Amino acid sequence: MNAAKRIVVLGVGNLLLSDEGVGVRVVERLPQAYVVPPEVALLDGGTCGMEMLEDLEDLDVLILVDAVRAHKAPGTPVRLAGDAVPVFFKTKLSPHQVGLSDVLATLELIGKAPKYTAILGIQPVSLETGMALTPEVEARLPELMRMVADELAAQGVALVPRGDAGAGAQAAPQAGARTAQAA
Repeated sequence: MNAAKRIVVLGVGNLLLSDEGVGVRVVERLPQAYVVPPEVALLDGGTCGMEMLEDLEDLDVLILVDAVRAHKAPGTPVRLAGDAVPVFFKTKLSPHQVGLSDVLATLELIGKAPKYTAILGIQPVSLETGMALTPEVEARLPELMRMVADELAAQGVALVPRGDAGAGAQAAPQAGARTAQAA
């Protein structure tokens, strides 16, 4: 008998640094825009690091959503997978990346790394102190959420847009949502 896939969509970022919080905002808003099946756990990782180790071990799929410095025009959506994932951690955008790099390296070392990892994000416009996303990044959030849905679809898991959800598709969309914020 096959066990269900373990899938995590992990939104990370610092909500105090404007566009740096885009990953957390996506994870917060995803269940408002889509019916998220119970096999998909939505985690608000904030600026956590090694405390995420247990949540991320032995995953089939890890989709990390974050602000990504990709040397593209501000507000440009970015997708990294395969060999591009380790490269993401070589250019530090914020302190939480060091923690996530350590977590992924530790998982690899102990043989419990995710089988598939993708990083979805957006080139930030601003990392200045502020609780709100810049208007340019805010306007791209629906596209970034569609990217998450597309990535999940490629892994065999469908997210149904709320506008398309029939009466029977309203089953506890936030059941997998959790917060892993550092205290």
